[in-house]
Amino acid sequence: MNERKPRTKTCRFCEDKSERIDYKDERRLRRFITERGKIIPRRISGTCARHQRALARAISQARYIALLPFSAEAVK
Repeated sequence: MNERKPRTKTCRFCEDKSERIDYKDERRLRRFITERGKIIPRRISGTCARHQRALARAISQARYIALLPFSAEAVK
């Protein structure tokens, strides 16, 4: 049988050292939340554990100061 090797996901924040995770950068953070407002897990987004924790912290801060929605009702 022909077995396909899964493509290895690399963390985009580790690849590009100049990219910083900032809670004020709403456009970049929106790529890591679903249309329902949930944070995308790292097995899907491809981020490493360190940067996934930083993303979760930044998204929480952005939600607290109302840059990002807490739930899907605000996304409509």
